Amino acid sequence: SAVTSLYPAETAVYTGTKGAVDAITGVLANELGPRNIRVNAINPGIVETEGTHGAGFAGSEFFDTIVAQTPLGRVGLPGDIAGIAVFLASDDARWLTGEKLTASGGLR
Repeated sequence: SAVTSLYPAETAVYTGTKGAVDAITGVLANELGPRNIRVNAINPGIVETEGTHGAGFAGSEFFDTIVAQTPLGRVGLPGDIAGIAVFLASDDARWLTGEKLTASGGLR
C-alpha cells in the first residue's frame, strides 16, 4: 500500500503491516534471487474496488480528499494495477527484484 510513504495519522497498525510486506519483499528477493526467483511488490494508492465501496470509503470525504491530492486527479482502477502486475510477471521485468512499485497516480 502507498501508505508506507504517506504516513497518515491513525493508521499505525495498518501502515505497519504494509511496511512489513515491503521489508519481506526485500528479504525474499535476496533469499530467492540465487534461484532466479524475482520478488517485487506493488504498493497501490486508493483503488476503486468492491472493498472500497463495501467499507464505505468510495464517495466518502476521506476518499475525495485523497483523490484531490493525487496528481493524476483520479482514483485508481483495478486495470491500472493489473497492467503493472502483468509487467512484473513478464520477461520484460526480468532484471527487477526487491522493488516496491508505488502505483498511486503520483500521490506521495
